[in-house]
Amino acid sequence: MAVIVAQGREISTEDLTAIRELISQHSDWSRWKLSRVLAEQWGWVNAAGELKDMSCRELLSRLEVKGLIQLPARRQKPGSRMSRRRVEVSHAVDPIACSFHELGEISMRLVRPRDEDEPLALHLLEKYHYLGYSYTIGENLRYIVRDVQNRVVAVAVWGSAALKVKPRDAWIGWDTPTRLSRLRFVVNNTRYLILPWVRVPHLASHLLARMARRISSDWSARYGHPVHLAETFVDQNRYPGTCYRAANWIQVGTTVGRTRRDQFSTISVPKKLIFVLPLLSPKAMRCALGIPA
Repeated sequence: MAVIVAQGREISTEDLTAIRELISQHSDWSRWKLSRVLAEQWGWVNAAGELKDMSCRELLSRLEVKGLIQLPARRQKPGSRMSRRRVEVSHAVDPIACSFHELGEISMRLVRPRDEDEPLALHLLEKYHYLGYSYTIGENLRYIVRDVQNRVVAVAVWGSAALKVKPRDAWIGWDTPTRLSRLRFVVNNTRYLILPWVRVPHLASHLLARMARRISSDWSARYGHPVHLAETFVDQNRYPGTCYRAANWIQVGTTVGRTRRDQFSTISVPKKLIFVLPLLSPKAMRCALGIPA
C-alpha cells in the first residue's frame, strides 16, 4: 500500500523501510549522495536516460516534512548550488513601445545549461518576475526572446506538471493510476515574463502560441518523450489571464489556495486560475493521455 505519492512516484511501505535503512547505514552521506544512490537503485531516470536525482531529493524532502524519515543535516543552504551561478547581468531597460509589426522578426531560442544566455535569463526572471526564480526541479526548458534589434523582450520557463490538480484532472478525465502513468506528457508554463519596459500589443499571446507549437518537439529532443497538454496557473489577484485566453488556452477552474507542502492545511496562498492548452487534436490527445474516447 502506498504511503505517499511524490514526483509522480508511489512510495510503498517497503520503499520507506529501504530508505530508512539506507539513511541509517550511511549516516555520513550527504542528501545529494543519498538521492543519487537511491535514484540509481530504483533505476529512476527520464526518457533520455538521465538520472532523476533532483526529483529524488525533492521526494526525500517531502517524506521528511511528513515525519516519515529523518535526513542528515543540510551541508549547504537549499539552492546555493544554483545561486552560485547568479550574477548581476547588465541589460538595457530602454522602453520598447511599438506595434507588434514594428518589432520586426522575433527570435526565440532555448537557453540550455551553461548556455551563454543562461546568466541573463536567470537574472531577468529573478529580478523582474513577481515570483522571482531560483531553479526548476525535474525536466524543464527555458526560452529567451529577442526582437530584430537583438533586444530581449521576454523569458519563459516550462517544467514538469503539477502532481495533482483536481479541476485539470477532472477536465482530462483522469483516475489516479492513469494520472500517475501519463503525467509526464503534461508540461507546465511555470514562468512567463514580458519585460516591464516592453509595451507591445499582442506580443504575449503571439509568443505563447509560438512556444506551444514547438514545445513538444523541443521536449522530445531534450528528454526523449513528447508533451501533449500544457498547463499554467495565473494569480487572479494580479492578472486576468488575458494573453492565455487570446492564445486559446482554456480555463478549467481555480486552485484552492494551498501549497503542495501544506501538510496541515494551514498555509494560505493566493488562488490561481488554472488554464490548459491541448497540443494535439482532441481525439489524439485523449488517446495519448490514456482516456477512452
